[in-house]
Amino acid sequence: MAVIVVLGVLITVMLVWAVRLGIGVRRREPAPPRPAEQPTPPASGPVHEEREAREPNEVPRAGADGERLDPHQLGGGPTRRSADQSRPRFDDRA
Repeated sequence: MAVIVVLGVLITVMLVWAVRLGIGVRRREPAPPRPAEQPTPPASGPVHEEREAREPNEVPRAGADGERLDPHQLGGGPTRRSADQSRPRFDDRA
């Protein structure tokens, strides 16, 4: 019974110490920015999203001897800009 009480007091002391440590860390952090310090949108107006159709890059084949490809031989990225930028539409008259 005494072990449980001692353990409870020890846990309580550790929690109080952790809260005081957190308060000290929070005091050392810089204050949040004031409304005047917030970023403003550009003078040209809000930036809008761009849409573009992408298509996958083909993975180059290994040589005839079956040697594996290194990362620099695979190319820049997994997709490229599609030549056809029209959006695909479903045709109900099919």
